[in-house]
Amino acid sequence: MKHIARLIVCAAALLGAKPLIAQSNEDPIRMRVDVDRSVLPANCPGRAVVNIRLDCPRPPEAARRPPVNLALVIDRSGSMRGEKIAKAREAALEVVRRLAPDDIVSLIAFDTEVETLVPAQRVGAARGRLESAICNIEPGGYTALYGGVVRGAEEVRRFIEEPNYVNRIILVSDGIANVGPSSPEDLGRLGASLVNEAISVTTVGLGLDFNEDLMARLAQRSDGNTYFARFSSDLPRIFSAELGDLLSVVARRVVITIEFPDGVRPIRFIGREGVIRGQRAELRLNQLYGGQEKFALIEVEVAPAREGEEREIARARMNCEDALDRRPLSLSASRRVQFSNSQEAVVQSADKKVQADFAANVLALAKEEAVALVDAGRKDEAAAVIRQKAAELKSLGATYGNAAVAGCAAAAAPEADRIERDGLDNVTRKAYRAESSQVRNQQATDSDPHGP
Repeated sequence: MKHIARLIVCAAALLGAKPLIAQSNEDPIRMRVDVDRSVLPANCPGRAVVNIRLDCPRPPEAARRPPVNLALVIDRSGSMRGEKIAKAREAALEVVRRLAPDDIVSLIAFDTEVETLVPAQRVGAARGRLESAICNIEPGGYTALYGGVVRGAEEVRRFIEEPNYVNRIILVSDGIANVGPSSPEDLGRLGASLVNEAISVTTVGLGLDFNEDLMARLAQRSDGNTYFARFSSDLPRIFSAELGDLLSVVARRVVITIEFPDGVRPIRFIGREGVIRGQRAELRLNQLYGGQEKFALIEVEVAPAREGEEREIARARMNCEDALDRRPLSLSASRRVQFSNSQEAVVQSADKKVQADFAANVLALAKEEAVALVDAGRKDEAAAVIRQKAAELKSLGATYGNAAVAGCAAAAAPEADRIERDGLDNVTRKAYRAESSQVRNQQATDSDPHGP
């Protein structure tokens, strides 16, 4: 899924429906509102996909960065013996060695019990102690995963009032949570409560025995990243990718509000968990990373308009906090569309990147639905869901000449056949969960969930 390209909007510059962007070149973020087609069919009701896109340029190499307040939470249950714990130690050591003296780190290990090996403190005063504690982590016991995350949050909170710090928990586990709260719902609620404190949890599921539903839910609800490390050797690369994100945060406490005029009714967010109330939609993100792009797709219903008419389809505002100096940032942008009886004009106005983003997220949601159906013993229905979405996307790709969407559909079709024939094995199920989370979160990752 990470190779699926991106999706649906507009040759607006050719047709005069330009996005309005109110922002300064000095802002660390650029925002725009796009739509899957800048020309919509006239004289009939229809649907469109609005895309609120945030582009965060990568800061110069020499630029200052916000300091981090990081809790490393490492599973040391009995199943982590051997190469797993060795690679987890190696990856954690590399993180500590790459951090600056003013960064804050705590180290928590859990098995049947939860132990704070190194309480939260600045790296410059504790680097040797941290490295020694990491090297001495030894496995044994059961898996008090929930308690490990709660303890990590307690350590992060010790410095949460420090200005400019980016708060993060990195959780590594290879097993099923079997001490304390252990359901995906329990961990999802924990993640939702932590994001309200500006704490995100990144989860790394190691091997083939962890609960991918639980790990994905915890990360999604806290606006963290999700990784599936099939092999222990993947851990150093995954930790490096995660640290790259953590050290490139450019904005925090992001709130995106979208207003829709009369005649445009928001129906649903596609891929993200936003809130829609009447003509207003809202999405909250904990942080934005330099060098990455984040977006929100919203499907809307559009009332009929006359040939040649032009109207606004959406107006967006983003409020956030600059991660470096904590100054408030506010950006706004809007989008207008035209209406035509010409099918050719509609087709030519398509934004193929928005269409590709749409296709990737539609398939991510379909895969999550397929997992639930297979779990319920309804693999034929699961295959039908994937097959139907593949057919819809094939038609979309053909209509608009979008090779990325067509390729997305072509890759999904044989997956439906495999599900119908074999269901979902453990590796594929975990990959589906990780890939779906990564696509919906627009997560940048070099990790391969399938392994070599």
